[in-house]
Amino acid sequence: MESHFYAYLYRLRYIERWSLMRNVLKENVAEHTFQVALLTHALCTIANTVYGHNVPTDSIVTRALFHDVTEVFTGDIPTPVKHHNKQILHNFREIEDIAASRLLNMVPEKLKPTYTSLIGEHGKHTELTPEQLEQKKYIKAADLLDAYLKCVTELSAGNREFSMAKKQIEQSIEQMNMPELAYFLEHMAPSFEKTLDELSEDV
Repeated sequence: MESHFYAYLYRLRYIERWSLMRNVLKENVAEHTFQVALLTHALCTIANTVYGHNVPTDSIVTRALFHDVTEVFTGDIPTPVKHHNKQILHNFREIEDIAASRLLNMVPEKLKPTYTSLIGEHGKHTELTPEQLEQKKYIKAADLLDAYLKCVTELSAGNREFSMAKKQIEQSIEQMNMPELAYFLEHMAPSFEKTLDELSEDV
């Protein structure tokens, strides 16, 4: 029996993000997923090499690759809509759980244990251990960081539409109180505000 699982995951490139806002550059969920995985790797590497932690980078980056897969069915729900009130958020979580179940039902039986531990995190399929919850914060941090960098690049292009979003995301980043995030923001994020010519001057 053929599996449509990966055919659906490839369709994440058709799901647009930031749909309520005017964008200079459109972004889809597949692009966002790559960027979050990249940033997750960066934050885990900073944790291990700068702060002496023992974070399982490969495992967390793998989880990051699947952090938004249910959006192939739900679409990207804008944060102001999703968090407008508790009932809307509760309903969305139920829809997300149905989407996770639908995806998992497409996975061949022999592969299902692997993907249940990844996609099941979106719903009621698995109960996360304290260790998994600790690891998940790196993905959440990377997700926030990617949104912050999106705001920075849009504002650098003269699009004021993202000015309030940037302030709100900065507050959320500050509340996470992660030194890895602070390190990235100090040493790496400023480059995102530069033009290609300015970046080339420093090489």
